[in-house]
Amino acid sequence: MIAAALQTPLSLVRSPKTEQEPIPVRHMKFEFDAKSVDDKFLLNTELASAYFEALSIFLTFGEDLVIDTARYHRQFVDDPVLKQRVTSLIGQEAVHSKAHNEWNDMLQLNRFPVSIYRFLAQQVFDYGFKQLPNPMQLSLMAGIEHFTAVMAEFFMKHEDMFFSTDDEKQRALWMWHMLEESEHKDIAYDVFQELSGSYPLRIAGFAMAFGTILGLIPLATSVIPFYRRPRNLISPAFWKDAKRSVGVLFGKKDGVYGSTIGHVLDYLRRDFHPNDHDTSEYLEYYKETLLHPETGLLTPYLVKETVPPLRK
Repeated sequence: MIAAALQTPLSLVRSPKTEQEPIPVRHMKFEFDAKSVDDKFLLNTELASAYFEALSIFLTFGEDLVIDTARYHRQFVDDPVLKQRVTSLIGQEAVHSKAHNEWNDMLQLNRFPVSIYRFLAQQVFDYGFKQLPNPMQLSLMAGIEHFTAVMAEFFMKHEDMFFSTDDEKQRALWMWHMLEESEHKDIAYDVFQELSGSYPLRIAGFAMAFGTILGLIPLATSVIPFYRRPRNLISPAFWKDAKRSVGVLFGKKDGVYGSTIGHVLDYLRRDFHPNDHDTSEYLEYYKETLLHPETGLLTPYLVKETVPPLRK
């Protein structure tokens, strides 16, 4: 859909902080219903959809880490515009965490081992990531935000992947999340660069984010279909789905991660910046599509929108 709307290639630019528009914090109320949960919402795949269900649980812990880390480091930021944007990042991630926790509660009612995954994620974060020195947590925050930015850009370019399901609220949840992850994609990185700028430290945070998102979560995902339906273990139909799901996630041509690995690894460039991958035109398109007062997909769920004040 969006490909037809955008005919010209996006320019690769970095916008000075003084030209950046304030980022709003949108408060959402989805009121999820367990009866409407589609566990094959992503292109009618069971395993690939389960990955995003597991990701939703880990995201709540990742978002809480981002909130705590951003809040701690905000006091050291001198630039008032960047400080305002950090406040927006904190606000958006807080609403994300709340909404995904509500969504995860619905997954638990739909035969998803949410309690087990929350326990596992809590061990990883409480006894792992949150024990790291503050500079390392800042680097990890920037690394996590890079992955969510890559994912957001992919889905903004492939919005049709969200329309193979009738689960409107799940679709709205992910499209809203991807919009805002792209909207604030450069903030964590800019804070890291301003307060540290260490290349080895930046890569160390990236490595931990890489291992979690492309290692730990896929591994945890693999047991979900068998937990929900033990017969999947001997079901030819499931193994056919599994093959297709792997392609959806890791296919070189159009897989979520397989086709974006170049973007993922671009983070390794010493002079990398998130705005080297410009999504401004996509953001304009999606703000109009999702937030239009009368026809926006997100409009029925939007409670209010606020902008943090600029304090000098």
